[in-house]
Amino acid sequence: MKSNVFCFFQVTAIAFAALASIQSSSAQLPIDANGLVDAYERGEGVVFHNRATGYSLQFRGLAQFTSETRHFSETDEWTTRFRARRIRMRWAGASSSQKFRYRVQYELSNPDGDGDDVSGMLMDAWCAYQPNNRFRITFGQRSAISDNLELRMGSNSLQFVERSRLTSAFGTIREFGAFAEGRVRAGSTGWLKLAGSVVTGDGAAENIRNHGGLKYEGRLLWLPLGLFRSFGEFRQVDLVREVQPKIMLGAYGSLNQGMSSRRGRTSGDILYLDANLEEALPDYWKVGADLLFKFKGFTFLGEYIMTDANVPYNEIKQRVRNNGTLSETFEGGVDAYVRGRMMLGTAFNLQAGYCFTNLWSIDVRYTRLNASENSFLNNPTFYARSAYQDLGISKYFGRDYGAKLQLGVMRTQADPAAITTAGNAFGGSEWTFRVLSQFSI
Repeated sequence: MKSNVFCFFQVTAIAFAALASIQSSSAQLPIDANGLVDAYERGEGVVFHNRATGYSLQFRGLAQFTSETRHFSETDEWTTRFRARRIRMRWAGASSSQKFRYRVQYELSNPDGDGDDVSGMLMDAWCAYQPNNRFRITFGQRSAISDNLELRMGSNSLQFVERSRLTSAFGTIREFGAFAEGRVRAGSTGWLKLAGSVVTGDGAAENIRNHGGLKYEGRLLWLPLGLFRSFGEFRQVDLVREVQPKIMLGAYGSLNQGMSSRRGRTSGDILYLDANLEEALPDYWKVGADLLFKFKGFTFLGEYIMTDANVPYNEIKQRVRNNGTLSETFEGGVDAYVRGRMMLGTAFNLQAGYCFTNLWSIDVRYTRLNASENSFLNNPTFYARSAYQDLGISKYFGRDYGAKLQLGVMRTQADPAAITTAGNAFGGSEWTFRVLSQFSI
């Protein structure tokens, strides 16, 4: 126990010393003979722009390193892990008219699929046509439209070391397909933003085969007091300190026809067959609402989500085991068994924080998961934990989201069925201590 605590504070001290030496920086480099302008601002990346053709290219990079220590109060068990949480590279470009855009983004830290990541290196790979500044059509792989608001926000701008458990439980993260987005005026200062998509429903395009049917998504956002400054709706902490109150209200929904995983994040993980050995998969739907408010360094985020499924229990006759063999056994009945392997239930997440003018921030969060009677949210090892309370303290080294140090403490309320990572039952609290250091270019 003592060694774990020592490691936790040791990493904190090293990360703080490294980040404290980083200063905000930007540079404008000379124009070369071909008219290529190289511009750099930390956190916003390197921009290459050719005056002759008008084409532009931006390169950005992000590195985050974390330490995480967990303590189970009833059993006095301690676990610690260190990892490169995110190491990302992103290229984005636009034509001279700004009507054609593209983005390619890679994750190099070999994510394990929890939090806001997906297994595999490729995160974004899309091209878009934007005839004007109010409408855009995108094709390829990108963030899902029907995920909660927190997942629209950049990983470098989060108030806490990790996103909420609502996000990890229900987020699809990435989708592959066609997306349409537009915005219209709503009154003298307000805006309405609408988005819809038709995607594979199998998450990131790692596998060639698409299981089941397609997934249909839609989202509506209302900004009655006008747009946020400096892309504030996509950045969680209010480092730019909105001079006027800004609010965004949203609602979204999706229907995934024939899902082959717990929440539609991957493809072919969970398969069921009918009497003819053809796939018979459940439909999965999700609806939600969210709210974002910012004013002079204060940020409030509220989210609610509900999921359910339609199981073709009269058609399902067999299931495919992890090793590829078939089984006709369904513990508790077909409907209960299928639902028990999916993320079904409701959840809400409330978080608020204030960033002082000296760029220190203090943040609090409360997340509640309410599992359906049959749901993977009842799994005793990974879930069966209904309430999460977070406290975070952060130091930002500039208003560019380029470098920061974050410390977080999370108390988890365990259900009676919950077990520790060592397989021991516990009915008390699970404490998680985290440290994150970040630098982006």
